[in-house]
Amino acid sequence: MKRNIYLSKLTLKEAQEKFYKTLLKYKLAQPLKGELVFTEDSLGRISAEPIFARISSPYYQAAAMDGVVVRARDTYGASESSPITLKINQDFHFINTGNPIPFGFDAVIKIEDINPLSEFKGDKNKDISNDFTDDSKEENIKEIKIFSAVSPGQHVRNIGEDVVANQLIIPINHRIRPLDIGALLAGGVNQFFVRRKPKIAVIPTGDELISPGEEISPGKIIEYNSKIIKGLIYEWGGEARVYEIVKDIPQDLKKVLQKAKQQNDIVVVIAGSSAGSKDFTSEIVKSIGEVLVHGVAIMPGKPTILGIIDNTPFIGLPGYPVSAIISAEQFLKPLVFYKLGLTVKKREEIKVHMAHKVVSRLGDEEFLRVKLGNIDGKIMAYPLSRGAGVLTSLVEADALIRIPLLKEGVDFGEEVEAELLEDLNRIKNNIIVTGSHDLVLDILRNELQGEFSDFNLVSFNVGSMGGLLALKQKRTHLATAHLLDSESGEYNFPYIKKMLPQRELKVVNLTYREQGIMVKRGNPKNIKGIDDLVKKDIKFINRQKGSGTRVLLDYLLKKKGINPLDIQGYSKEEYTHLMVASAVAEGSVERGNSGETPETPFSYVSL
Repeated sequence: MKRNIYLSKLTLKEAQEKFYKTLLKYKLAQPLKGELVFTEDSLGRISAEPIFARISSPYYQAAAMDGVVVRARDTYGASESSPITLKINQDFHFINTGNPIPFGFDAVIKIEDINPLSEFKGDKNKDISNDFTDDSKEENIKEIKIFSAVSPGQHVRNIGEDVVANQLIIPINHRIRPLDIGALLAGGVNQFFVRRKPKIAVIPTGDELISPGEEISPGKIIEYNSKIIKGLIYEWGGEARVYEIVKDIPQDLKKVLQKAKQQNDIVVVIAGSSAGSKDFTSEIVKSIGEVLVHGVAIMPGKPTILGIIDNTPFIGLPGYPVSAIISAEQFLKPLVFYKLGLTVKKREEIKVHMAHKVVSRLGDEEFLRVKLGNIDGKIMAYPLSRGAGVLTSLVEADALIRIPLLKEGVDFGEEVEAELLEDLNRIKNNIIVTGSHDLVLDILRNELQGEFSDFNLVSFNVGSMGGLLALKQKRTHLATAHLLDSESGEYNFPYIKKMLPQRELKVVNLTYREQGIMVKRGNPKNIKGIDDLVKKDIKFINRQKGSGTRVLLDYLLKKKGINPLDIQGYSKEEYTHLMVASAVAEGSVERGNSGETPETPFSYVSL
């Protein structure tokens, strides 16, 4: 099938407005009708009608305290010098919290303020609250003395103090909370109408997809996007139905779409919306409906499709997970909220300062994922991976920064707005660690959160030099380094003295480690040392400039008199030991331009 290249992408605002106007035209933005549910099962649902109390709460006058119920007028004139004696069953009755107030009585005296005449020894301040705590002792008290007057209504809950019959408890289009359930039940509302949950078809597509749990192989991708979108729909108040994976066969997708539009309020297709030869979703939608938008000027999320199929809204999400999530947030979430009678609330925004310069492409509004940290009272933003397929960049993100489509990026230290994805108080407890990568940092992070769950260790792997530079520029709390000084043979301190003179620092030795050459299991090329790196059938994977490992390698090469240019792959860099290990393990054979395997395969190695 021909490549479907979109040439007229719209801005985010233009796409949203066009989609919304079309939804209004087809009357697809109205809230859904209600369905009757029991109040106790209504948590998280949206009220489809105003809900009024059927009874008052409390629906009788009740005691607010344990004690005795009296007539206020019988206590008038009581004082320390002229106490009044009250007789049981005539002037007072014992009463418990919540009990009805007997007819003719109008005030309650707390149990701890009672002075039983039989126990009275002349000390009006005596605490007798523990002198009688059961009915048998109460029965022995026939009279009490009152040393002060009480007012009508003292410690009495009047009818309707909480809820009055016919009072509005919950308005229409309100998301029900646990406390709302209590108020409704107190008001005698046992069932009411809530918005029907929008039913949303989620259809993953692609020959390369396999279900979680199936055996993986090169070229096969575990399908998890639909599970993410399903979870988001659940959070938003909708009901998702995930369909079986549809292979890249146009007629198969067409059949599924025609069935899905009849069973659901919204249809979502994942992948097949880009410009590849197998991306035919827009053509299928055109054949059975209307494509409104194909291509939105956002990054990630550009290959988004918006349309209508037989009076059913259609959204085509990109295949990369971050793109799919960003697109769903911008188009699917508002649509779900429309059908629930709700408005999407803006996330809390705060001012932050960029910890790094970021260059952005003109013409696309970029959603930059960032980690945040409080450095000397200033909230710093640390850019995370910008790849549309790097789901962990959203897992780790504390906030999103939108870079406008006509802006070429943001500078180091520039103040920008950030949309919070996490609680600000938790963000302020992030401990930023910048510098050399080591697996011990992951262990340390886990141990810290196990002991102090409010704190989070955040590592940025930029190499030892990068860590010291971040410390110098006051954009990190801690720096990790293992830099060998070739002249003195000493680690770290010569660099610290040179880069951070006159700075009061505390240097902690976190761990000792041995470094060696990382080879494929079994060491098939029989590599013994640095000298072997120049062999023609060896390809090397390096660490980035400024890393302690790179400094050590260059020191060893110089000591051996080896020219780095004689090492194949010297310029190929990775930023972590794990990335290096993965490359060594998986990259043992390199294919030539013709697709044939070379006669002498390369073995990838690294320090």
